[in-house]
Amino acid sequence: MNEPQRYTIASLEAFVESALLAGGADAPSARAATRAMMHGSRLGVDSHGVRLLPYYLSVIASGEVNGVPQLVVERGSGATAVLDADGAIGHLACYRAMEEAVDIATSQGIGAVTIRRMSHMGAAGAYALWAAEQGHIGLLVANSDAAVRLFDGRNAFHGTSPIAVGAPAPGQDRPWLLDMATSAIPMNRVLLYRSLGVALPDGVAVDETGRPTNDADAARVLSPLGAAQGYKGAGLAGLVEILSAPLTGMLLSTELSPMYGASTGKPRDMGGFALAINPAAFVGPEIYGAIMARYLANIRAAEPAEGASGKPMAPGDREWAVEAERLRNGVPVDPVSVAAFAELSARYGLTLPERA
Repeated sequence: MNEPQRYTIASLEAFVESALLAGGADAPSARAATRAMMHGSRLGVDSHGVRLLPYYLSVIASGEVNGVPQLVVERGSGATAVLDADGAIGHLACYRAMEEAVDIATSQGIGAVTIRRMSHMGAAGAYALWAAEQGHIGLLVANSDAAVRLFDGRNAFHGTSPIAVGAPAPGQDRPWLLDMATSAIPMNRVLLYRSLGVALPDGVAVDETGRPTNDADAARVLSPLGAAQGYKGAGLAGLVEILSAPLTGMLLSTELSPMYGASTGKPRDMGGFALAINPAAFVGPEIYGAIMARYLANIRAAEPAEGASGKPMAPGDREWAVEAERLRNGVPVDPVSVAAFAELSARYGLTLPERA
């Protein structure tokens, strides 16, 4: 295994934001992208953390992402709105959409915002978590270029089609947080495993012949979540597709230009969907908080199965534990990204982040 290097969180965050500003992103775009990437790197979602910095700089430089977008929100009927992201980096578009959804839900009880003309948005959990921290249940989905086969299919059809949900947990240290791909593994995790020289788990990808592979270098198409019941993962991916393409007027996963490969220099016109629910519109805050507390306590008190690798955890528990460790010991960065950071430092005259 190729060992990562660890960097202090503060210096890594400063480096990432400085590089984005130097590479052509305006201040709101750089701040949003840095926030979302650091969310991934702090919480252990390394596939969607700071390792994506070189990619985002490349698509800003090519014109595939608009580094100085003019976002426009149009309120619709009832509790709806449409955000036109103007080709923005997806992090800015998703934070802005969730902010709008929460604003609507604060007065209307629920807020739904479709997102048009955005790009890759990184770790979807960043936006759902922000909503939960505002006291709302937040859901964020977005499609992406085809990388996942259908159940019993061979070729790429859906994107990794993430679903993220955050729910406030009054009286608890942190919210309930679910952030999952509908594929067995995200493509960016395959790329991370390539950099680290780590084998893939069983059943997560197939090679160019359609045969299952554990070789990250040989993986070409991902498998849907669920293994022998992969129709469930494919069905969830279909739900994300409906909310991200037909509902927004944007492209299907099979029609989107690939995230990796030669850039077209044109916006990818991806779609997404943000939903916020204000619990207080449905039930008294004390009732919601008490039931959430019991629910989380029951999960954490559940008896582990014989031979289990650990005890049952609520969604988000692993991430909070990883974050606490990384606040103490720094964020690990894979070798490919370490080399890329050195090149970016030389290109833009930036100070490299500090070793932890």
